[in-house]
Amino acid sequence: MFDKFKQLAQMKSLQDEIKNSRVEYEKQGIKVVMRGDFSVEEIILNPDLSKSEQEKILKECLNEANHKAQALAAQKFAGLM
Repeated sequence: MFDKFKQLAQMKSLQDEIKNSRVEYEKQGIKVVMRGDFSVEEIILNPDLSKSEQEKILKECLNEANHKAQALAAQKFAGLM
């Protein structure tokens, strides 16, 4: 029974660690910073690009940052198992 409580405590600690981690992705001067809980922390745009170029690259950056955050969470949880 105490092992279950220990596992729950470890999982909560791991969730907090993931939530506080950050991933970044940058492409052509556009940068996205995302937290481990998938909330966007920062977006930096490149004013030298056209609006349509910025929109296209921003979508790519958001998707890639999301994939990196998912991979980070999966890696951390794999260590728990």
